[in-house]
Amino acid sequence: MYAERPFAGLACVWRRVTTSPEVGLVVPDGCTDVMFSSTGELFVAGPDTVAHATSSSRPHVLHGVRFGPGVGPAAFGVPGDALRDQRVPLAELWGPTARLEDALGEAADPGAVLAAEAVRRLRRSPADPLVDPVVSALGVGVGGRVTAAGLADDLGLSTRQLHRRCLAAFGYGPKVLHRVLRFDRAVRMARGGVAFAEVAHRTGYADQAHLSREVRGLAGVPLRQLIRP
Repeated sequence: MYAERPFAGLACVWRRVTTSPEVGLVVPDGCTDVMFSSTGELFVAGPDTVAHATSSSRPHVLHGVRFGPGVGPAAFGVPGDALRDQRVPLAELWGPTARLEDALGEAADPGAVLAAEAVRRLRRSPADPLVDPVVSALGVGVGGRVTAAGLADDLGLSTRQLHRRCLAAFGYGPKVLHRVLRFDRAVRMARGGVAFAEVAHRTGYADQAHLSREVRGLAGVPLRQLIRP
């Protein structure tokens, strides 16, 4: 069972309950998560470029907070590309976490405790101001054509400056970010019941075959399998 809820300053707070052994798949969405498991693990999942397989051998509850694209690295004090495709113990980024772990272990709502700490860190170290305009531009352009050169010009940057700041904020450059955001939008639409051909058209893929290739490239499985409950 998986559920999300809103939390000001974050993409969401989420909770996953596993009651039996299972194998899962986490696909790229441009986000960064902090997770606390009822088994005691406290770690960060960086921005992915490929699907990440997960497995559990016993029942447990996983509490998480999700930073939107480009936001998380600021809270961790490291560039996004240092976290790309990584799973890192939170203590390696925030220093000793024993007090936080105790609070999480005792809390009736660990997600709220984790979210409050994440927002506090963000207030102290906010994300690059570049994040919002880049996400906005690429969000608008998911179904159209946005070039790195054009985006850099709109932002008053050189393409090299844009690439460097995108690596630090998002974990990857503008081209890969656009690819990931478009994929994420397509998957959400398909899960919402939109026909695959219409998904491809509305998200800017050349055709359904192009969508299928991108899904396999980023998720490693066909779209129909990926969205299956």
